Amino acid sequence: MGEYSMGDALRNFLNKSRLKSGIRAVQIEEVWEQLMGKTIARYTDKIQIINQTLFIRTNVGPLKQELQYQKSSIIQRVNEALGENLIKEVVIQ
Repeated sequence: MGEYSMGDALRNFLNKSRLKSGIRAVQIEEVWEQLMGKTIARYTDKIQIINQTLFIRTNVGPLKQELQYQKSSIIQRVNEALGENLIKEVVIQ
């Protein structure tokens, strides 16, 4: 049996577990304001990842429309922030 650092062991565990998307969603929430700006961050209620889909919830109609136009940009920004191509689709709710 080889030796692993604690960090490597945790990364391996997370990659194989169902917790990965929940942890990624928390990471996105932490940098959401930096990625999208203060106004958008203030009016988005919930961010969730399910099966490589990023769900963004807001009750502001004009913001929903604006986010619809920015889907490809959102995917690119979030994937860059995560350091991997995790998000394939964005759904605005």
